[in-house]
Amino acid sequence: MYHLLLALWIAGCSWLVAASAAAACAAVDFAAMPLPQSDHRPEVQALLATYPDLILSQDGNAVSRDGKDWLPLGEDREITAKQALVDAAPLDQFLQAYPLGTSPASLAERRTPYFDPGRFRNAKLFEMLWFSSEAEARASLVGVPFTGLSGATVTVTSHRGVDCQLRAVIAGLQGASENVRAVFSAPGGGFNWRRISGTDRLSAHSYGIAIDLDPELGGYWRWSWAVEGRVGDYDNRIPPEVIDAFETYGFIWGGKWHHFDGMHFEYRPELILHSRISARMR
Repeated sequence: MYHLLLALWIAGCSWLVAASAAAACAAVDFAAMPLPQSDHRPEVQALLATYPDLILSQDGNAVSRDGKDWLPLGEDREITAKQALVDAAPLDQFLQAYPLGTSPASLAERRTPYFDPGRFRNAKLFEMLWFSSEAEARASLVGVPFTGLSGATVTVTSHRGVDCQLRAVIAGLQGASENVRAVFSAPGGGFNWRRISGTDRLSAHSYGIAIDLDPELGGYWRWSWAVEGRVGDYDNRIPPEVIDAFETYGFIWGGKWHHFDGMHFEYRPELILHSRISARMR
């Protein structure tokens, strides 16, 4: 009886620690926050609402953080998803709307070749929003324990409160089922300054904004020997409540990509808001 009470007390303390950490950092619920109201196009609305330190040029065609160095957002153009993977302007990052939720329809969109919302990244914008060097990124890193879910810890950036958002995800999953806890038991990692496999582009892990859960439970398309652009179904074992919890706090899931990365969650709240704004306008 004593051991049972002790175990319950420890579990309760773990939950309180996780919940307190999430509350202390005032995480943003991107699934419920009021949507911006402006005449700007949805992509611009999403960027400005997510990163309020960005300054929009008077003509609405560029952004800056200091009012001096301006980054053109790009123009409306005919570009394929395959082209956007290697040459995305800032606006091209929104070429495909990220499907929210875990309904059969939202999970089925990935069957379309090159449907990869979130894989399109503009390096200059990422430097503006995050870091331009490994040293800068490393200076921002903190460890976030999966308190109450497992004994593991992942390293992410504290810049823009990414660690806070991740702590909120963990707090929201307290008391979850064993199959939920299982995906947090052996994470693939967080920060890792590296190039995306097979490319010369920096991975989102380089900025400390992405984490991989258990690689055994979330597959990766390259490991399946699939052909690029013709990737079929895969054995997804990431529970729906995990996906919902991450999306609530601004993380997209790589399992919704045609070129699936089922272990991968990436902090891209602008894509969450863009999907909500686009849905409102339909």
